[in-house]
Amino acid sequence: MRFAGTESYVATEDLMVAVNAAITLERPLLVKGEPGTGKTVLAHEIAASLKMPLLTWHIKSTTKAQHGLYEYDAVSRLRDSQLGDAKVKDIANYIKPGKLWQAFTAETRHVLLIDEIDKADIEFPNDLLLELDRMEFFVFETGETIKAKHRPAVIITSNNEKELPDAFLRRCFFHYIRFPDRETMERIVAVHFPAVKKNLVREALNVFFEIRDVPGLKKRPSTSELLDWIKLLMADDIPLEALKAKDVKTAVPPLYGALLKNEQDVHMLERLAFLARREGR
Repeated sequence: MRFAGTESYVATEDLMVAVNAAITLERPLLVKGEPGTGKTVLAHEIAASLKMPLLTWHIKSTTKAQHGLYEYDAVSRLRDSQLGDAKVKDIANYIKPGKLWQAFTAETRHVLLIDEIDKADIEFPNDLLLELDRMEFFVFETGETIKAKHRPAVIITSNNEKELPDAFLRRCFFHYIRFPDRETMERIVAVHFPAVKKNLVREALNVFFEIRDVPGLKKRPSTSELLDWIKLLMADDIPLEALKAKDVKTAVPPLYGALLKNEQDVHMLERLAFLARREGR
């Protein structure tokens, strides 16, 4: 069982090594990297490559570790007891399995994605240590222990919004997805837009990497934003001359709203272009 990328996902050699190492060690793979570098998509592609079903647990600021195990709906049980419903006699009717429970009890091995774990509070990762180590947990309401029939391949993503506890990090295999270099980016674009003109890709990448190099940007454009931009350039049939040999410090690129996502960065490029034009008079 080896991950080697897919037709729709360009995986670098070090990423493939990390994925396969985590699978061999049966450790969660903790993936960090800039937003938009394909961390979440990676889990989907691993599942597709290894022909395993995918379960996704999207983490929010209000998410607790218990939600991944199960939730007990005491309110519904109280209401049903007041209505005389016979099902209240079996408390299991009010237990809702979480994503870990579903992965543990599945008849086949699954990929479990715990997406953006750093959004939860600082105790969230530590609260999952025992379950991820032993691949089992106890249900207090029913007195049963849920054990994994097949150990899931666990992929955990983080945007580095907060530090994760050392005890949690020790139990993971870690990989940082570096921002793609130009050659890798060309391969990524080719996968998504096989019919795109090479000249357009070349000039678009020139502009894209120039924007990323502008000092002081609050948010540098990511891979996903580049793909959106190229899609727009193709859809609007933007002439190559609109991009060719254009320095972003002297002219704002067309359809820049796909690349820049806050007003500070837009104003910065506009000021640079204005100052460059004024100095060129």
